Parts: sequence; structure tokens; C-alpha cells
Amino acid sequence: MSSVRGLVIVGGGAAGIGAATEAKTRGVDALIVESSNRLGGRAHSIDWNGYRLDLGCSWMHSAERNSLRVEAERLGFEIDRNPTGWFGQYRDLGFAPDEQKAAGEAFAALEVRMASHPPASDRASDALEAGNPWNAWLDVLSGYINGAPLDQVSVADWLAYDNASTDQNWRLPQSYGSLLATLGARFEHWLATPVTAVSRLPDAVRVSTNEGVIEAERVIVTVPTSVLDRIRFDPLFEGLLEAAANLPLGVADKLLLSLDDPEEFPHGAHLLGNPRKSETGSYFIRSLGMPIIEGFFGGNGARAIEDLGDEGAAAFAADELAALLGNGIRKRLKFIAVSRWAHEPWIGGSYSHALPGRTAARQVLAEPADDRLAFAGEAVSNEDYSTAHGAFDSGRAAVRRLFLA
Repeated sequence: MSSVRGLVIVGGGAAGIGAATEAKTRGVDALIVESSNRLGGRAHSIDWNGYRLDLGCSWMHSAERNSLRVEAERLGFEIDRNPTGWFGQYRDLGFAPDEQKAAGEAFAALEVRMASHPPASDRASDALEAGNPWNAWLDVLSGYINGAPLDQVSVADWLAYDNASTDQNWRLPQSYGSLLATLGARFEHWLATPVTAVSRLPDAVRVSTNEGVIEAERVIVTVPTSVLDRIRFDPLFEGLLEAAANLPLGVADKLLLSLDDPEEFPHGAHLLGNPRKSETGSYFIRSLGMPIIEGFFGGNGARAIEDLGDEGAAAFAADELAALLGNGIRKRLKFIAVSRWAHEPWIGGSYSHALPGRTAARQVLAEPADDRLAFAGEAVSNEDYSTAHGAFDSGRAAVRRLFLA
């Protein structure tokens, strides 16, 4: 380019779109540079039979204070405010009421122990009660919440999120992916343009891409921690790569199946595949009233699904559902899609979790390298990490830091 841009935003996910939103309010000349062929990052939806289905984030967590909920309302997106059924079990199939009660109590007790007597190791698995028959189920929950098993998760990090979050979790029938794509489309952006280097020169910041060099007054980098080391920083921001390594991305994946003759099931009926296994799916039947089953896999379960391929993943889910609903369900299911976030180029996972003893790494990323370079993304948020709105807010905050709001 012949002129120096006011701001270059590396990454077109929720954080990059948040940064562009704030830049626009300040009259800053901003450009989003995105490595993939779409905007939205880990918010991604697909079209199927007239429906929009989320393969990435789909819940508006802490909805009453969620900044993207505000954006959705402003744009006229429908919001489903029905309560979640994550802990319900349709007709108590394979999970008797007394077992559900015992499992719920085990989870509540784990959170009490983590808060009142956190282990010196800061390792969540060290807060488990030895021999508790529901420990595998607690690992499943950690997979859904953190994208990783308990032995890889910081207690302090978990509690920081848990203490700040609320019970209001709403959904967008038009999809979260559509919301982010709509918000991002307003801004100038280059797609399929991976950034390879960010160099702070005396008179500008040079952003090197596969399409050439862009010069900017300031730069905000919003790529996930898992791929931050693929960008060369000159000079290197001290502690950057170590902080990123201490905030790896866990894995949470969606498996979408169509369901023939769905009317026998209520909207949003929930089934946990097998509460006694650490690798199992969480299934919403007729999710948002659609003729589908939405399977959710986290942690070890998600990594197992990613290795199975499309047919293998669909077969795994069909086996779990047939064990609960009977073999007749098999012929009513057809594969639609499955996400593989750990294998997604330039992403490499779903959302961050701090390794034990490493929660301070989030603050390292939150501090700008200098007055010309800052970082943003869900991993930068101390309390709303793992969420789209946490990423969006971090992008806006990075602009305010760089432009001294």
C-alpha cells in the first residue's frame, strides 16, 4: 500500500471484529487481515435445509451483560431465552434420578473444594475426591467447560470465570456465526491473507503477509494462542510465546445429525451419552426446534471424535443414542457436519484454558507490547475467556489502550 494505515487488525474473529467496531467509533482507518476465507473465527455457521447451524460457539453466556447480545438486538436478531437443559436427562434414560442427584452433588462438592481449599498445585484434578465414582463424569464436565481434562486445568482460572459468569445462557436461532459475519462485513477486510511477521520499525509497524507488506501506525494481533508462534515478531515481545504456551486451546466440537420424524421429542430434549465414561457426547434433540440432534463433545471426547472422521464420528453418536433410545433411532439419523477445531488451520483448538499455576499468563497478553502493538482474543480476558463476547470485548479494550481512551 502507498500509505500508512491507522490500524491493522490481525485476525477476523470476534476479537478482530470488536477491535474494528471500536476503531470505527473513533474514526480510525482500520483494516482486518484474516488468514481464512471467512470472518468469524471460532464463530462459524453453515446452511442446511433453510436453517443456520453453528459449528462453533452457539451460547450467549452471561447473556444479561453480554455485549454481543446487545449487538444482536441492535441488528434485530431473534434471541431464544429459554432455559438450558445441560443437566437434564430426557426420561432419565441411562441416568437414573438418584444417579443424577449424586453426580450433581459431586460437581457442587468439587467446586466448593476448589474455592475453599484449593490444592497447592492449582491443578483441578487434585481437588477430586479419591475413589468418587463420578470422577469420570467430572472430567467430562471439564471437557465441556474448559475443553480439557481436569489434570490440565488451573483451579484459579476456572474460578475466575465461574465467579464472574451468570446463569443466563441464551441462543441465536439465526446462529452466532451469522451474527459475527454480519458485524464483520461492515469493515474493510482482506481474506485468505495469512500474516507471517509483525515488525516495529522507527516510523511504522510493518505487517508482512502472503500478499505483500502493509504499513500501519498501530497493530492489534487477535490470533489464537495456539498459532501465535507462527507469526514472527521483530522485536520479540518478551514473555509472549511463553504466555501463549501456558494458555493452550482446549477442544470442543459439534456433531450435527438430521432427525427424521422428530415430533415425538420435545424441543431441546437433552441426553448425556454415558455419564460413566470420560469420552461421551452431550446431545440436544430438536435443538432450537430444528429437526436435528446437536451433539457436543469436549476435551478427550472431542479429540477422539476428531480422529474418527465423518463416518466414525456419526457412528459413535448413533451408538450412544441407540443405547438410550433403541436401535430404531439409527435409521432416522443422517450425518450433516462435524467440526474439527484442533485441525482447523490458523486456529488449532476451541478456547483457552490456563495450565495449573499459569493463570497470570492472561495478564501478560493483556498488556500492550508498547504504544503501537497490542494483543486481543478470548485468551486475553481474565473472566470471560472461552467466550465470543469475551473476545469481542478484548478487541475493543485493545483499541482503547492503543488510542489512549
